[in-house]
Amino acid sequence: MRKFLNILVWVPLGIIFIVFAVANRHLVTVSFDPFNSSDPSLGFSLPLFVVIIVFAMLGVVAGGSATWFRQCRWRRAARRHEADAQELRAKVAQLHTRTTMPVLRKPDRLVAPPQDLVE
Repeated sequence: MRKFLNILVWVPLGIIFIVFAVANRHLVTVSFDPFNSSDPSLGFSLPLFVVIIVFAMLGVVAGGSATWFRQCRWRRAARRHEADAQELRAKVAQLHTRTTMPVLRKPDRLVAPPQDLVE
C-alpha cells in the first residue's frame, strides 16, 4: 500500500517537474550587482527553471531552519520532562519492589514454660 501511495504522489510530481523544466528552459541573467544592471560584474546566465528550483530549495531550507530554531525551547522542555518522567518511573519501581517484598515480622516473644513443667 505504501509503494502505491508513493507512486501516486511521486509520478505526477515528476511529470509536473519535467513539464515545468521544458516550458521554462530559456536563459535568464541573475545579477548580484545592484549598481550596474546592464553589465553586471557578478552575474550568471542560467535556465529559468534552475533559478526557480534553486531559490525554492533555499526557501525550504530557510523556513525549516527558522522553524527548528523557534521550536528549540519546546524541545528543551520535552527533554527535561522526559528526564523527570524517567526519574519518577525509577522511584515508582523502587517503591513497588519495597511494597511487594515480604515483610519480615519480628518474631513473637518466647514465653517461658510454666515452672511446674520444668521440674
